[in-house]
Amino acid sequence: MAKGYWVNFYRSISNPDAVAAYAKLAGPAIAAAGGKFLARGTAAHAYEQGIKERTIVIEFESVAAAKACHDSPAYQEAMKALGNGAERDFRLVDGVE
Repeated sequence: MAKGYWVNFYRSISNPDAVAAYAKLAGPAIAAAGGKFLARGTAAHAYEQGIKERTIVIEFESVAAAKACHDSPAYQEAMKALGNGAERDFRLVDGVE
């Protein structure tokens, strides 16, 4: 089975405090679901239509595991903390076998 990847691109951050509150809750929820952070931080370079903003890549055992994490009560609590504090482009994708 292919690994699953959670890829999150921030388009803008309007409330850094909300993002910090989200991160404090999201990190443990993701770790508890087996997520492994592969990349996290401001993009080093942005090309084409990219935005030089925060980017996160997390590996899971499968897309189903990533989806279960996203839909979990713990992660949804983190989303409530984020509220409208950031505009993001969030995707779950299958890894290449």
